[in-house]
Amino acid sequence: MTERLDQPRELTTRLRPYYDPEAFGRLSERIARFLGTARFIVYMTVFVGCWILWNALAPHKFDPYPFIFLTLMLSLQASYAAPLILLAQSRQADRDRVQYEQDRMTAERDQAEIEYLTREIASLRIALSEVATRDYIRSELQRLQDELGGKATSP
Repeated sequence: MTERLDQPRELTTRLRPYYDPEAFGRLSERIARFLGTARFIVYMTVFVGCWILWNALAPHKFDPYPFIFLTLMLSLQASYAAPLILLAQSRQADRDRVQYEQDRMTAERDQAEIEYLTREIASLRIALSEVATRDYIRSELQRLQDELGGKATSP
């Protein structure tokens, strides 16, 4: 059934929660950007180091030597990080595709303008070759003056 825009929606209970895909995408990009920094690596190294030191040296050990809980937490972090990074990459690929399309359209428009200007320059060159220049008019006037001067002295 198609939703009508001229009528209010019916109140229904949804089994799935609503989320804004654009906001979620922006959040995933921020997380992915942070995961790719040296700061994140330093934070994770300090966290894992403190975890291991606490559970190796402290009297109250909540995660003894095989560090199973730490492994579980790191696996959970990796299982969330990978899809977030992939989502951020696909959003970037979509932006790149739109940018490439805009660049292609701009290049086509520029090419059409260059071809138009080339034709205009060629027509101006043709028109200028048909226009009498100052030197040409001077030489014609000089020739006519010479012809008139030669005829005036001959009778």
